[in-house]
Amino acid sequence: MANKITKETTLDEILKNPEAEKILVKRNIPCVGCPFAKLEMENLKLGDICQMYGIDIEKLLKELNGVYKK
Repeated sequence: MANKITKETTLDEILKNPEAEKILVKRNIPCVGCPFAKLEMENLKLGDICQMYGIDIEKLLKELNGVYKK
């Protein structure tokens, strides 16, 4: 697992960390529960997801990377 999440990090990689997954659920990232996304999680990049849904990537990255500083 990566030590830092970036715009290029895949959803599959992020979901390997339960604390990071909780953040995505809390922020209502639609791909987490989407059955179609489950088929391509290894290709879905966080930056692309945020762009599609108008999510502030910088704020989300700061929150997600806080998980790895604990």
